[in-house]
Amino acid sequence: MLKEKLKEKILTPQEVRDILKADNKEIVELCRHASILPKKNSKGQTYFSYDEVKHLRRVQAQKNAVKPVVKVSEAPVPAGRHSSAVANILSSLKNMEQTLSDKIGKVIDEKLEGMDEVVVELIRCKTDNETLRQKIIDLNKEIYQLKNEVTCYKPVGFGLYKKKEHHVWE
Repeated sequence: MLKEKLKEKILTPQEVRDILKADNKEIVELCRHASILPKKNSKGQTYFSYDEVKHLRRVQAQKNAVKPVVKVSEAPVPAGRHSSAVANILSSLKNMEQTLSDKIGKVIDEKLEGMDEVVVELIRCKTDNETLRQKIIDLNKEIYQLKNEVTCYKPVGFGLYKKKEHHVWE
């Protein structure tokens, strides 16, 4: 009964990663070796059965027994002339990096050099714009006053006009 429940149990990819202590890439490789295709539920989420994970664990154990893992940090350090070649390469890379940084900095400085004048000109234009806007407002007020004064004159005849009294309600 317990074995049947375990066979029916489904495991998420996260649980499989935790069980096998492997990343997705390694799990895909193990599935390929074991000829296992992960299933998807109705929501499109991937899952594995308990038996599939057991099979993947066996394949992983066989793979690890055949091919021992060699870490990069365990690689022997080059000695003699190899270490001087590595040092030369590193110094060349450092010089190239410095040269590139200097060139990029110089280009950026040249491009930004004219920006100060542009900013000053922009501020000057904005100030001129505000001055002209204020002049327009003043002229509109003057036009309004002159139109009011012109309406005070009524034609009498023969090209003569008479000024009416204009009452301002205050």
